[in-house]
Amino acid sequence: MDKKVRIAMGQMLVEAGQLEANLKRACKMIHTAADKGCDIIVLPESMDLGWTHPCAKNLAEPIPGYSSAKLCQAAKESNIYVVAGLTERSGDRIFNAAVVISNVGEILITHRKINELSFALDLYTVGDKLNTTETEFGKIGLAICADLRPEGDPIGNTLGLMGTRLLLTPCAWAVKPDHNNNLNPYGQEWIDPYSKIAKTYHMTVVGVSNVGMVEGGEWDGWKCIGCSIAIGPNGELLAHGTYGEYAEELIVIEV
Repeated sequence: MDKKVRIAMGQMLVEAGQLEANLKRACKMIHTAADKGCDIIVLPESMDLGWTHPCAKNLAEPIPGYSSAKLCQAAKESNIYVVAGLTERSGDRIFNAAVVISNVGEILITHRKINELSFALDLYTVGDKLNTTETEFGKIGLAICADLRPEGDPIGNTLGLMGTRLLLTPCAWAVKPDHNNNLNPYGQEWIDPYSKIAKTYHMTVVGVSNVGMVEGGEWDGWKCIGCSIAIGPNGELLAHGTYGEYAEELIVIEV
């Protein structure tokens, strides 16, 4: 039987185009999560450069590379698994990617986002593989944001069929600048599909979004608003992060 796992949800501020500031903030969250006794921390999508930021054309890096090495070092120093979204360069292509890093600083798997929004395809190339990795906490599956799309979830279902126990998902959930959360509360559009696949495959599903502003692409000026979500293996809501472009926080769950 897989042992209990303590997961930190790092709902961090991502400053568009500010690589060093974002890496520093991520490493600080990694160390803080370890201090709180966490086994794994999940960080947001594109936490290095920000989702759809045009600087990716010049600053995207191979994996492994400089940014992943910084995260690997922090994981090893803190003895904690790290899941994070990174902007990957492979030849002349750029991918919206994510990694699972072990507690000894080794990259176990890399995932390239498959279900990218159409306008973002001007920047990112679509991935073509799904990956899982065995850990002492059970099998970890990796997806990115709209890979677990609310309108239908072949990726989540496939990862469930592959035996995933922890489905971990870096995200960048954004709303229009004039969105009123009191009139139209954000989050149910993710809670419903997450709960369905969690219950179907008896797995925990965790989606962690950044906070801050979107810069670049069709959603330029939209707000990333956190609202990170964790759903337990019976489909129950374990955690729902604070809403808002300034709502940086570290949420801890145990499953």
